[in-house]
Amino acid sequence: MIRLGSQIRLTRREVERFRKITDIEPVDVRTLVDLDAYIDRCKAYYWGVSKDTQFLHWLIDREYALCRLAA
Repeated sequence: MIRLGSQIRLTRREVERFRKITDIEPVDVRTLVDLDAYIDRCKAYYWGVSKDTQFLHWLIDREYALCRLAA
């Protein structure tokens, strides 16, 4: 993730990883608030309490954390 002030831009690789994990393209993500909303939308779409859902949410959280570390 590239950050300039309050603006962010996901790298092509980060977009591909999020899309691969969630099958939802992270479009119009320009701020950290937008990124948080995207994460919330993905988790809401894949709602549940199964082990598979918990693992998917963990993958999403891990990718999010990696993005935040990069900024």
